[in-house]
Amino acid sequence: ALRRAAAAPWPPDPLLGEVVRRLEAGATVAAAAGAVGLGARQLHRRSLAGFGYGPKTLARVLRLQRALAMIRQGTPYAAAALAAGCADQAHLARETRELAGTTLSDYAASAKSETPQPSGSRTTA
Repeated sequence: ALRRAAAAPWPPDPLLGEVVRRLEAGATVAAAAGAVGLGARQLHRRSLAGFGYGPKTLARVLRLQRALAMIRQGTPYAAAALAAGCADQAHLARETRELAGTTLSDYAASAKSETPQPSGSRTTA
């Protein structure tokens, strides 16, 4: 996203920041579009230009990010799914597989193993 923004010949669309804030808060795409004064087609075109995908995909990505942040903090899968806005744990599992290319359990295991080494050494005394 940063490379795309740096290469763009124009500044970022200011309305898209508000759309992201609303979608992060759990608003529907239609509600976010209406709040910034855009129709669904206008929002879709501007989202494609700004993010590389449509607003519905953006909403899915943001929902997944909310759920995975809770899982990293130790929230059970089902509770994280519901709190993030998924219908159930199976919905979250499908979204994780489709958007992140991994399973929930593999994600949780890798999140726990991302603890940095205490020093530059990989050996122990």
